Amino acid sequence: MSSILLVLMLLLLIVVVVVVGFYILRRKPAAEISIHSSIQHIRSIGQLSVFKVITKEIVTETDHSWGSFGSKYLSWVLSKKKMAMIFEFEIDFRYDLRRPDFTIVEMRPETYLVTLPPCMYQAHIRDIRFYDEQKSRLLPWLLPDLLSGFLLDGFSEEHKNKLVSAAKSHAEEQARQLITSLESEVQASAKATLQSISKAFGVVTVEFQFLQEDRPDLTVAYDKALSA
Repeated sequence: MSSILLVLMLLLLIVVVVVVGFYILRRKPAAEISIHSSIQHIRSIGQLSVFKVITKEIVTETDHSWGSFGSKYLSWVLSKKKMAMIFEFEIDFRYDLRRPDFTIVEMRPETYLVTLPPCMYQAHIRDIRFYDEQKSRLLPWLLPDLLSGFLLDGFSEEHKNKLVSAAKSHAEEQARQLITSLESEVQASAKATLQSISKAFGVVTVEFQFLQEDRPDLTVAYDKALSA
């Protein structure tokens, strides 16, 4: 009797295993993981960036490019406070290839003339800091204690923003000097870039013509933290 009961229990166990196995095989797979992405904004650049300059200047006295406002306040803090100002900015040299004066003309078989529009220049003030000569330490741009002691009658946020404006004027003048002195290097970089692209298309010879402007367009930007 016990052997029959054992056989029945074994058969029941087999049936349970078969049913459970069949259920597992028939069960739908776990929910798939779906990844959805959306493009929020597309902007056509169409610019060829060929050169970048990052420069750092130590200002111990002001010149006319800082304007009367900059000269008034900076002369005071640099001399009376015995500080130096570290002024850092960068310049991007780019060509806008969407302009109609950008052309590629076949002069003869496998020889092309590429005419580039006037170069675009974008300057960006990266940082302005003061160096405390007495304590031999760097100070961020106009700390609160430096603001309060900048002038005996106080130095407001409006004054600070005007000083940033003076810094932009100074950066523009310094950038224009660099633009003039680096013109040949910028054009050489543009040639090397476009020649590499041309060779990939089987072009043997590429000649270049660079259009010029009397006063190149230059924009100067700065980090919002400088005026915040």
